[in-house]
Amino acid sequence: MRTFKFDVDLTCEKKRLDAFITEMDSAISRSYAQKLIARELISVNGTPAKSKYRLKAGDHIEGAIPDPEPLDVVAENIPLKILYEDDNIIAIDKAPGMVIHPAPGHTSGTLVNALLFHCRDLAGIGGVERPGIVHRLDKDTSGIVAAVKSDPALRSIASQFKDRKVKKVYLALVKGVLKQARGLIDAPIGRHKIHRKKMAIGPAGRTAQTEYELIKQFDGFAYIRIMPKTGRTHQIRVHLASIGHPVLGDSLYGGKTGKGAAMPRQALHAHKLELEYPEGNIIKLESPLPQDISSHMDG
Repeated sequence: MRTFKFDVDLTCEKKRLDAFITEMDSAISRSYAQKLIARELISVNGTPAKSKYRLKAGDHIEGAIPDPEPLDVVAENIPLKILYEDDNIIAIDKAPGMVIHPAPGHTSGTLVNALLFHCRDLAGIGGVERPGIVHRLDKDTSGIVAAVKSDPALRSIASQFKDRKVKKVYLALVKGVLKQARGLIDAPIGRHKIHRKKMAIGPAGRTAQTEYELIKQFDGFAYIRIMPKTGRTHQIRVHLASIGHPVLGDSLYGGKTGKGAAMPRQALHAHKLELEYPEGNIIKLESPLPQDISSHMDG
């Protein structure tokens, strides 16, 4: 069991208890903090409190994180293309079509199922014995996915993603002729009001920024490089569709029709990832453009 103690100063006054715990320990998600609070494993001034408790300067917070519980997911011997691995981190070159987490309709064959088989030394992350996926790719997006094997690595890398210190580069084929060779899309993204499987740009959304630059223009579609500054759900797909250049093959956001759009899946690839771990050591990862995207440019 891991324990922690925090003292609240004036800068954190009036914050919710669950939000404060997440900010102080990036390995604890807000939903997990709420579970710990509900189980009375976190106290304020020696007394159990509710998640919505508003902090006061001088409050003393103590908490305990139980030992990891077994994960109710079956380990599966699924071949993985491993780009990098050490005692704390593993990076996979994910094939298109692979789902990251088990969910209704995808209870097996996921990246987590495969990692549980491959990583026999998992220490347990977030209270559950499982690999820690620090960022996600959609099912039909290919490329680099990083996972961590320990809470210290999770805290370090999760904070880098939160502070936008991780460098990410994607490659994509998009519809249309680009009017400018480079640009920055700065538009907030949130859940679509009607279509719950979609995201949309709107004032109630969270800040999202996507930089892009043209690599090569083709007849009816373009090959581009993308540098997302934030990591919102479907961010690249939503942003590119918003400027009239949806990703080819993306049926959800309008990339399935028109000239050059005959892709079997969305033509989006996580090409490069650069992060720091342990402190001072830069890990640079690269995944080559897969054949289904590269051959589309040849044809």
